[in-house]
Amino acid sequence: THGGRLLMGLCVEMCCSRGTPTRVQNYATVDSVHFDVQTFGSSLPVKVMEALTVAEADDQISVKVEESGWAWMVCGERLIIWKICQTPVAKLSVCKELQLAPSEYAYSADLISISSSAPLESASVQSVYVLAVSPEGLARFWPSLAHEGTYTETPIDLGGLCNYVTAVRGGSFVVSSYRGQLLRVCPDGSGKLLQRALQQGQGMLSGIGRRVSSLFGIRGPPADTTVHSVLWVKDSGCLYTLSTCGLSKWEVGDSVEVQVLSWNACPSLADSIADAIWGSESNYAEMKEGVNVSYLDMQLSHAGLVVLAAAWHPADTPCLAYFCLVTLPDTAGPASSELSVEVTKYNPPFQSEEELHKTRLVLPLATSPATYLYNEELVFACTTGTGRSGLPEEKLAFSSPGDRIRGGGVCANLPVFFSQNNGLVAVVARESASILPENMEESLYTSVAGPGPGPEISRSGTPLETPPKMDTVAQEDKTKLLKQAFLQFCRHDLIGAQNMTDELFPTEGEAGAGELDAVVTQIDLDLVDDYPASDPRWAESVPDESAGFTLTSLILLHQLEDKMKAHHCFMDFLLQTGLLDRLSSASVRSSPMATRLLLCEHAEKLSAAVVLKNHHAKQPEMVNAAILTALKKSGNDVPVSLTPADVFFREVSQISSIFECLLDEEEKCLKENPVGSVKWAAVVLNVNTIIKDMLQAAVQYRETKASLYRAAENAAPEPEYIPWTASGGVGGVRTVIARQHEVILRMVYSHADSGLRNTLNEQLVALLDLLLGSYVAQLTSLRRPGQQDRYDALEMEYTQRRSELLTPLLELGQYQWVAALAEKFCDFDILVQMCEQTDNQSRLQHYMTKFADQNFADFLFRWYMEKGKRGKLLSQPIAQHQQLASFLQAHQHLSWLHHIHIQDFQSAHRTLYSQANTEARYFSKKKTLLALSKLTVLASDMPELLQHKQLDGESFTACIHLIFRV
Repeated sequence: THGGRLLMGLCVEMCCSRGTPTRVQNYATVDSVHFDVQTFGSSLPVKVMEALTVAEADDQISVKVEESGWAWMVCGERLIIWKICQTPVAKLSVCKELQLAPSEYAYSADLISISSSAPLESASVQSVYVLAVSPEGLARFWPSLAHEGTYTETPIDLGGLCNYVTAVRGGSFVVSSYRGQLLRVCPDGSGKLLQRALQQGQGMLSGIGRRVSSLFGIRGPPADTTVHSVLWVKDSGCLYTLSTCGLSKWEVGDSVEVQVLSWNACPSLADSIADAIWGSESNYAEMKEGVNVSYLDMQLSHAGLVVLAAAWHPADTPCLAYFCLVTLPDTAGPASSELSVEVTKYNPPFQSEEELHKTRLVLPLATSPATYLYNEELVFACTTGTGRSGLPEEKLAFSSPGDRIRGGGVCANLPVFFSQNNGLVAVVARESASILPENMEESLYTSVAGPGPGPEISRSGTPLETPPKMDTVAQEDKTKLLKQAFLQFCRHDLIGAQNMTDELFPTEGEAGAGELDAVVTQIDLDLVDDYPASDPRWAESVPDESAGFTLTSLILLHQLEDKMKAHHCFMDFLLQTGLLDRLSSASVRSSPMATRLLLCEHAEKLSAAVVLKNHHAKQPEMVNAAILTALKKSGNDVPVSLTPADVFFREVSQISSIFECLLDEEEKCLKENPVGSVKWAAVVLNVNTIIKDMLQAAVQYRETKASLYRAAENAAPEPEYIPWTASGGVGGVRTVIARQHEVILRMVYSHADSGLRNTLNEQLVALLDLLLGSYVAQLTSLRRPGQQDRYDALEMEYTQRRSELLTPLLELGQYQWVAALAEKFCDFDILVQMCEQTDNQSRLQHYMTKFADQNFADFLFRWYMEKGKRGKLLSQPIAQHQQLASFLQAHQHLSWLHHIHIQDFQSAHRTLYSQANTEARYFSKKKTLLALSKLTVLASDMPELLQHKQLDGESFTACIHLIFRV
């Protein structure tokens, strides 16, 4: 085999010299559903082929592929460096062999790096220089790759075995040891190597002392540090290291470097990884102590640094190694909690930590979440989880006899690996590879593969026959056909999917728009309520659960996450094919709702289901009891091969049924346990937390993903929006929260101590915030012509319910919580009552300013009028006099008092005189008003002559009125 490769290589190089490329397109020995493994570049140089041919079975061979198009292979103490020929017509390739310094330990490709004064992509062989450091620290430097025999040797004092050599700016290199020592090595003009320790903590926080600087995350490495990965990012000029003591970052210049970050990230990473894998287990608190995490590699993506880690728990049976991708922002620091953990589906049996460190990470495009893990035996395609789309997860085994993956990297934006049997190969996603999670793909395929009027779809996504005329197809069959179009879209056949949707729902057939809404709604409902096709526990023949499914909680969480991914793919399909803007409304809970919002509701319930699943692990007894009650009410049986949780979490659309069942369990527990006991209090707190967290997750999804479900421009008016979080009636969310409000305040609060009361208040306010917020969303949907009567009726209901819910808190003196809700939801009555009870006039003045555009002052004045508090009404501060005067224009029987209070006697005179003239029923009242009017004239500063005129005129008028009355 090696001889054949050598002969092939010689022939290829001869062809290359004549300008004729030889290229093998497919690597048939790797079986894959979603990927093609193709030979990358022209054939390997003869020196590489020869080295592989003469290598012994136990020789250590490693290869590194650079983005610049250079690659090198270490085979024993031979170093071969070559430029990968990527052009359609192969050129004479550059290939040089160098002799490494003798060593008692095996070299790896990580101990070599190249650089150049020119960009490496276009650098000539004369300008490329090479640094190779032996594991013991003997550096051999070649100032020009063109002269293999010319080099210098310099011992490097690393205090341990060398593990990485990395080219950085200024023609220099960074050399690291396993023990965390980092040196910057710079060649001078003669080729001599100058070395110094990499500067630690020399940023803006330097010089302030070790104890203080450690608070900001700047510190030197401890003696027992182990470096796991070194990453140089040329574009930003930053160097990153990942070690047992955390993450460090340097900004590197031509001659100096500044450490800008040293964060002990490992505890945060380990906690996040453990939470993601085992966090839903009932005994997680105990298990967490035994979790082990190894950090393997690191790359940079658009979302931040991506760390490859593997976690295992020795007590698991079987003990598996869970490979995870942790994304943390590049700006992460000691207080950062913005970690994203993607637990991949690559979970091999744990062998040893040494075996784990053989797995590396390749991230071809920083702007894409597509990621590849690889070791000697396989490549695993996956995603970082930080983007909307990515790769289907699949393991590509390089299992041909004698084959091994010896290294890899990125070149031409492709993941490139070195196969011992086939040289450089690139893993390329097939255009027909579905973007759906595999289990959802299988489920959809199964649902459309049965008999029907339309074309049966093949595994490759191609219809097998021509469908019939669409105007004769029933709605059920159109659902199946639109699923087929969706499958084609997921397999990147947008044109085929578009043609199919256009034929199914032609634009000129808008009269049948209701049918489109029904079909789309049904497909999305099928996705969120899908039966897990890839979980064998749902099959007819099911193995004993304890034999292979110790982590059923993790399985359930993966199923929910896959459903969310499928839902987002479906939304993308609707958007790309133009169906989203054609959706109208569908019926839900006996009322019409905009279909786009119903689709959002499905995703909201998925978000809530994930939260409930996490709580299910932490409170298994209570949640299991509620799940059993919910299943009993719905009439769902539990097969012997499944748990009640399996059945309940499968039907995500009914997730809200858990709320009423939780309250049933809560009231049962309150009756069975002594008042004031730990369990008595805990059950209320736990039920509050579960309901609150589920609803907050749903609302957060609704708000953050609003653009995904936006209405079309110039769309027709939509029906009233009643979100599921605002549903009433039996089991409705509003009913549940109102019931829990009653339980907390009537059954629990009076028996609780101060600490428990504070917690209950905080939880209750959060629940009321959700309930009142749902009213606001509903009212907002009614702010359009033709809905005024319905708006007024709902606003009245909202105002009454708001008062009923907040008044008990006000009566309990919980002013801080009452103020928070009343201010947010503009309950002016509650705010005024609170200020009156606390005699807080300054707060009232604050509200008059804060809610000036909502006429809070007028509300306050009316409130004073209705409560008979006229003294307070008329004693407003100067800042409110103008508003009060405007308000009192409709209340002249009081306005003259306000004029006197502000010493505006002329206005008081005019008001009293006007009232006297209009008074025709009571002579004594008329006489009093005139008398008061005269008094105000006398008190005014009008000229004396005018005063006499006013007084005479009023007397005459009074006499005339008196004569007529007699």
